[in-house]
Amino acid sequence: MDTAGNVVELEYQGKIITIVGTAHVSEDSVAEVQAIIREKSPETVCIELCEARYKALTSESAWQNLDVFKVIKEGKSLFLLGSLAVGSYQRRLGDQLGVKPGAELLAAAEAAKEVGAEIVLADRDINVTLKRTWRNVSFGKKLSLLSLVFGSVFSKGEGEEFTKEDIEKLKESSNLSKMMKEFSEAFPEVKKPLIDERDQFLMQKTKTAPGKTIVSVVGAAHVPGMQTYIDQEIDLDAINVIPDPSVAWKLVKWIIPALIFAAFFWGYHKHGQQSLEQMLRAWVLPNAVMAALLTLIGGAKIPTIIVAAIASPITSLNPLLPVGIPVGLTEAYFRKPTVSDCESINEDFQSLRGIYRNKVTRVLLVAVLSIVGSALGAWIGIGWITTLL
Repeated sequence: MDTAGNVVELEYQGKIITIVGTAHVSEDSVAEVQAIIREKSPETVCIELCEARYKALTSESAWQNLDVFKVIKEGKSLFLLGSLAVGSYQRRLGDQLGVKPGAELLAAAEAAKEVGAEIVLADRDINVTLKRTWRNVSFGKKLSLLSLVFGSVFSKGEGEEFTKEDIEKLKESSNLSKMMKEFSEAFPEVKKPLIDERDQFLMQKTKTAPGKTIVSVVGAAHVPGMQTYIDQEIDLDAINVIPDPSVAWKLVKWIIPALIFAAFFWGYHKHGQQSLEQMLRAWVLPNAVMAALLTLIGGAKIPTIIVAAIASPITSLNPLLPVGIPVGLTEAYFRKPTVSDCESINEDFQSLRGIYRNKVTRVLLVAVLSIVGSALGAWIGIGWITTLL
């Protein structure tokens, strides 16, 4: 139906399903989506959005209700920062092209209302997707991903100018196949929950949507995968749960503190008080210094830096309490983010200066950096203690 392969028409149990693959910052995609929905006048329009993302796109005050204290207490600082970083890159790209990210999805919703079609938000909840992705990635890959994501924010964008033609080429099936192959090779653990499972989710929601004529508007990268699941019944409950950490990881989180305590006991039993003091110094100093140093780099308030230095040696031995929680709560208490800060998050996250200027993102940054500093300090401490055994 479309030479680029971004629009396909499928039949399923008497239903006619038109899948429209879009680029999320494409002006042409906006026009294409509107034209197809008006032409087809479907009974249902499925959109690659979940409830949370739909509200974020449609509500001008979506950030006003952000409770930064709740985010920190629930240990979601890194998830929120990562989400902001990805969104920041899309907004920067959209600014170059004069298109708001997700404009074609909103256009699909508006066109659906025009023709009287039912709207189905067909994507999996973004929080489930992020958590399933995070749980599926090794520690080394997590570091690689974080460096790529935050590197896209901190870079000024030199050599990254895109034209409308560049964006439209991304929707072509040949280019998509090449990109997905490269992505699969680089991050196979990420592709499964981030792309493959969502292909399944989107297809299942689309083909079970009410009506005989259905238009499904999704990112072009999902079109090939969705087609492969047209005749398969997908158990949505199975891919909609957040898996528990592996037993091995749970054991490691407790074994390391147990070994540290065992080293303290062995040192005291073998060499007395002096050896215990040396081991305590080897543990406390790097933990305190590295956590304090990283929070300082994050621009934390002095009381927060002190809390980081005190809490890190303790929380590193307690898997149930990440240092980012007491540090983040302390910073939030003294920095006192306002509604105005919440409203300007998207704009401020476009630059490193803006991230530091905004009180909400500064608090999140401090909390995350304290965790990184504490982890580095713990590894240094383990190495130091090993030399004393």
